[in-house]
Amino acid sequence: MAHVAVVGAGLGGVSVAFELREKLGKQAKITVIGEGAEFNFVPSNPWVALGTRKRDDVVMPIGDFFSKRDIKFSPAGVKEIKAKENTLVLNDDSEIAYDYLVLCTGPKLDFATVEGAGPEAGGSQSICTVDHAVTSHQDYLQLCESPGPVIIGALPGASCFGPAYEYVLSLEYELRKKKIRDQVPITFVTPEPYIGHMGLGGVGDSKGLMEHKFREHGIKWICNAKITKLANGTCHFDELNEAGDVIKQHQIDYKHSMFLPPFKGSPAVAAVEELCNPKGFVITDKHQRSPKYLNIFAAGVCVAIPPIEATPVPVGAPKTGLMIESMTSAIVSNIEAMEAGSDELVEPTLSALCLADMGNTGAAFLAIPQNPPRNRNWTGSGRWVHWAKVAFEKYFMYKVRRGTSEPIYEKLSLRFMGVERLKSKK
Repeated sequence: MAHVAVVGAGLGGVSVAFELREKLGKQAKITVIGEGAEFNFVPSNPWVALGTRKRDDVVMPIGDFFSKRDIKFSPAGVKEIKAKENTLVLNDDSEIAYDYLVLCTGPKLDFATVEGAGPEAGGSQSICTVDHAVTSHQDYLQLCESPGPVIIGALPGASCFGPAYEYVLSLEYELRKKKIRDQVPITFVTPEPYIGHMGLGGVGDSKGLMEHKFREHGIKWICNAKITKLANGTCHFDELNEAGDVIKQHQIDYKHSMFLPPFKGSPAVAAVEELCNPKGFVITDKHQRSPKYLNIFAAGVCVAIPPIEATPVPVGAPKTGLMIESMTSAIVSNIEAMEAGSDELVEPTLSALCLADMGNTGAAFLAIPQNPPRNRNWTGSGRWVHWAKVAFEKYFMYKVRRGTSEPIYEKLSLRFMGVERLKSKK
């Protein structure tokens, strides 16, 4: 029986590995290679940064849960992919031969595009990893001790905006609880052409909803912003018009900042000839398969998806949990079909569902499919979104412990939004 190697042990890698075990049966050999021994539930990182979760609440050692399902696991990470030889070289110099390769590597954070950006450079905080979130929490505590201006947003070329909206509104809520909100001016600085664009061209009335939330909570915003430098507590950025011309140059001082970076592909993946685009994202066909290497599949943030539209400041298209879930399910079905000698491959639905927590309330965005024109284009808000995200966190961690491939995002969309069951396309 086939050996399937999965690179990445995040949301996508965990889901695809468990589903492969369920669909291919005990005869199949499955190996997962992660970077480190921990699984991090990334959607909870904003809570870690604000202290409503601890690091240990959102991470767990993943090897034992794979072992219980007879899935081999290595935390060594991949140094090289020899695609023509169907072989992986790990960072410990061991080698793994595979019949099928599934890439769920997620992104590399490209803070280097802006001088001073990121926790390592010291100009801004991040919530992209749990360790970044822990560092951001320390900076947040200093803000509470010595209140001052805050700037939150995203760097040019970013494609993931939901966590920035979550963070700024949850931060505002926590400051109000501490009764120091009046001492903390907040500005949201984003490359999006308008608030609520989110790299999706908007979803439902996301523009109106997010503008209302910002006005309601006294948060200023600047769009079409091209950040050029973060240094010595000052954010330098250009504000562009629709033609892409600079109309104003800003310098805003801050005590605390958090910016989401643009992403790029994993170096080991990007180095494979004709596998990726110039940014290192994997080029796939409609079946999530590499056109060059027909036994290599990819799901999640590492997949090359073009921007939905041209914008004055570049923004990318996000890959949300529901989309990733549909990608991994399609990949498993297609490997199953290929093993059976069938050419009846399926396509993922590629829909988007985002639950954005805002302290004690939240906003939900649903786009079916993700790229317009859409069959379903809906935005909702209320306290139920906050509780839905809390429930989702607990259920996904439970899913990992159980080793099940149950489609959590689809279950949530069915329960909370009355969406019809989403099926892969033939």
